[in-house]
Amino acid sequence: MIFFDLDGTLIDSNGVWLQVDEAFLSKRGLVSTPEYIQMVSHSIFPAAARFTKEHYGLEENPEDIMEEWRDRAYDAYARTIPLKPGALELLEAFRAKGEPMALLTASLPELCRAALAHHGLEGYFQGLFFAQEAGLEKRDPAVYPMAAERFGVPPGRCVLFEDAPDNCAAATKSGFTVVGVYDDFYAGRWVDVVENSRIAVRTLEGFTPYIDSLTAFPYTERRT
Repeated sequence: MIFFDLDGTLIDSNGVWLQVDEAFLSKRGLVSTPEYIQMVSHSIFPAAARFTKEHYGLEENPEDIMEEWRDRAYDAYARTIPLKPGALELLEAFRAKGEPMALLTASLPELCRAALAHHGLEGYFQGLFFAQEAGLEKRDPAVYPMAAERFGVPPGRCVLFEDAPDNCAAATKSGFTVVGVYDDFYAGRWVDVVENSRIAVRTLEGFTPYIDSLTAFPYTERRT
């Protein structure tokens, strides 16, 4: 089973969230802090909203915070966020091989579906697994066996394409084969992506010749 992360792996969306955060905070006369960026960039929506409320002492409840974030980001997901280079070609190659694919994402479901519809990707995936609906962060190793079970496969026969270093580590710990994908948002932690992935690639472009060996378990090659 081939799992894909969405934000930063298939679509180039991480920069949008920096803009959303800046607009949300500046509207209230606030600025981001390193602690804030570290927390919200790694969290599912409800946890990030609760942290934001507590960190800044906001009067809004977490549901209102999430609604404003969603409204600010929706148009970008539905209209302008591009695919990462090589993403469509890779999906096409896996589909041509008959490999089942699914999304495993911390993205808000409405935003995820908007992006998939914008790029016409709905038909590539057997299903969508939302970490938010499981109540778990993607940096929690427990989320990966849950996703594998949802699709009836053991973790040891699952591949995950992922850009976030902590998520790469968690998925590897759970038994997934991880392909770490470079994204500018995590440029300062590329060494962690490499360390916690079976394979680490700077781009999805040109990866399709490697998919046959990738799905021949066990896989042992490292390509950086």
